[in-house]
Amino acid sequence: MKYDVEFKGLKEGLHEFEFEVQDTFFEHFEQGLVNKGSIKVKVLLEKRSSYMKMFFGIKGHVQLVCDRCLENYLQKVKGKYELFIKFGENDYEDDEIIWVLPEEHKINLAQLIYEYIILSLPMKQVHPDGKDGVSGCNEEMLKILEEHKIREEEKKTTDPRWSALKNWNNNQN
Repeated sequence: MKYDVEFKGLKEGLHEFEFEVQDTFFEHFEQGLVNKGSIKVKVLLEKRSSYMKMFFGIKGHVQLVCDRCLENYLQKVKGKYELFIKFGENDYEDDEIIWVLPEEHKINLAQLIYEYIILSLPMKQVHPDGKDGVSGCNEEMLKILEEHKIREEEKKTTDPRWSALKNWNNNQN
């Protein structure tokens, strides 16, 4: 497969692999956050007799839906991650360690690459501001949001029915 790394037969030391992630890659991950993108993934494999260590470098962009205006936009992604691969049978799971059976000769990195891309995304996904400091969001949607925004003075006024309910618990004692 395209994202396999065959480690059997490699000498101990450092080995470099490069992968291209395009739109078709994301089709294999149903209902994911990302459907389109163009990312370069560099993997540096450090092979030792009893373990391997992988260093991932991710750089590119993905298409996301803006949390504010609901339009698509391109989000830059960049990240560095590392992972230990140990040989043996072990049910112990860890985010930074993968156990591989001694008879295995390759490892597929597709799921790991996808997870690292997702980890590279910002928590809040909104259009980046332009060079002039103006939001890149759809202006019509921003106007609609502003019209429906709850003002501070509206927050302070309390419905008297809620006040009666607040006192209800105090009267139970």
